[in-house]
Amino acid sequence: MTTMTTAELRGYQQICGPDGAMMVIAADQRGGMRKIMAAQPSEEAAITETMLGETKADLTRHLASQASCILLDPICAVPGIVDGGVLARDTALLVGLDASGFDTTPEGYRLSKLVPGVDARRVRELGGTGGKIMVYLRADHAKANQDNIDILRRCIADFAKEDMLLVVEFLTYELPGESRDDYQARFPTLIEDGTRICLELGSKVLKLPYPGSAAACAKVTELCGSVPWAVLSAGVDHETFLGQVDTAMANGASGVIAGRALWKDCISLDRAVTQDRLTRIAVPRLRQIQGIVAKHRAAARPHAA
Repeated sequence: MTTMTTAELRGYQQICGPDGAMMVIAADQRGGMRKIMAAQPSEEAAITETMLGETKADLTRHLASQASCILLDPICAVPGIVDGGVLARDTALLVGLDASGFDTTPEGYRLSKLVPGVDARRVRELGGTGGKIMVYLRADHAKANQDNIDILRRCIADFAKEDMLLVVEFLTYELPGESRDDYQARFPTLIEDGTRICLELGSKVLKLPYPGSAAACAKVTELCGSVPWAVLSAGVDHETFLGQVDTAMANGASGVIAGRALWKDCISLDRAVTQDRLTRIAVPRLRQIQGIVAKHRAAARPHAA
């Protein structure tokens, strides 16, 4: 099983809280964030990168300062949030490498994209504690994955060369003509097999969709061995996510990387509204998640970190 170097382990410790569990606020979205903030398409198109950067600054100052780490993009968030003194000295920073959106093959397979010019060395220049890469995988269709596997292989090798922490994330998706019921039935296996692909490529920290059940979480944990994995929120509502976090942590997850479940109904084109809602709504939600994580960390054996 792949183990972290001393430098990678130090980075991992920094994205974790005092209890050794990951508690990362995900705010690297661009297109999805625009859709949430806009009431209609014309408003969405008018949201500039500067405006998104201001919203991410609010998320950093009013929410991520209460967690151990924030995940941001290198398009409109960093280096400005570092250079402007918005990021607290005790809040770690993951920098997202993946570009917004994806291309699609004639068969309906999703092709992941990277932000041009952003590699491990650039992440370090931006003040990052580490990087995060997301690709799409359909583990049951080998032809769907080759380009995305190549991206993962290159990124993992690049971060290993620079001895920097890299968090690897994958998402899976429905294929054209596939029914929702068939996809849901396959979902736990798609997560398990996608996890296996990432591990075989040398991933050392994983960010994964909720696998679907306690048994599925336990399978992922067994497969990962000493490799820690965090559950992502995937935009579900907060109450649903609390249950998922509870189940995932009870079955071996090493923490949480949460985005929209915390802040999707808090951000607005009116920054005063955003700041109020983040303080009044998102922070108490974060405290609930932290409470669940702390409960399970106290009951579990100490992690390698």
